[in-house]
Amino acid sequence: MTADPDPDPARLRFGYGTNGFANHRLDDALAVLADLGYQGVALTLDTDHLDPFAPDLPARVAAVHRRLADLGLAVVIETGARYLLDPWHKHAPTLLHDDPARRIEFLHRAVRIGADLGAEAVSFWAGVRPSHVDPQVAWDRLVAGCADVVRAADAAGVTLGFEPEPGMLVEGIADWRRLRAELGEPPGFGLTLDIGHCRCLEPVPVAQCVYDVGEHLVNVQIDDMRRGVHEHLEFGTGEIDFPPVLRALADVDYRGLVAVELPRHSHAAPTVAAASLDFLHAAAGTRPTGPDPYTSTRGETG
Repeated sequence: MTADPDPDPARLRFGYGTNGFANHRLDDALAVLADLGYQGVALTLDTDHLDPFAPDLPARVAAVHRRLADLGLAVVIETGARYLLDPWHKHAPTLLHDDPARRIEFLHRAVRIGADLGAEAVSFWAGVRPSHVDPQVAWDRLVAGCADVVRAADAAGVTLGFEPEPGMLVEGIADWRRLRAELGEPPGFGLTLDIGHCRCLEPVPVAQCVYDVGEHLVNVQIDDMRRGVHEHLEFGTGEIDFPPVLRALADVDYRGLVAVELPRHSHAAPTVAAASLDFLHAAAGTRPTGPDPYTSTRGETG
């Protein structure tokens, strides 16, 4: 992709994943993030955070839409809830299982919720191939399932971001390119890029990954990571040099959210979220313009 002739890291909009606030009510998590100065959230649909199978879903979605608007937060939808579909098996079923109906229904619901919330993207992934499923069968199932979700998203006017995930059937950028090609390169089928995953397994430097896929980016997750180890780390505790990565995002004129992805840090969510935003602003050479999180009263719930 041709570099922006006047890249400006101040254009970057930082968000935070609600899967890192699992011990907070969603309403409270949104308020904390807004008060800290985040500009958006990556909302993981889950049992306690806008359960997509709740009987009063339309009213809940409408309430979240109002809350996001009141707090000035943009949103992307994430679909990586661990036990939402099966209380016994993490992430099951996926599009690769013998019966993916529950996953497909979930993704359809995610698309509808995304449309109702005005989400910038709905993100999803392939899943891990079950050991009894032949690799080609798994791939064929993935293509068929993605085609189904693409049709639903097209009808709803929603952009999809497919995420390569280490250990899954689509684990790297090359796998995503193959999948996109087999789907016929639909314009609404973009890429969710996790910056940590690039360090974990991609063969080129992290910033180069951004340049290579810049034109396809619709959603960015950001975290630190080490080579060969799929563990989401707080910034500065892994191996990634972040200023060149943020510069690359500015260079390719990426305008979506750059959302912190720390799903195992809910035990210290407000502290980790505050430190993460400070780190990102320092790495980007920008200064936050929002209210002081220690004095602001915006978003108080009573």
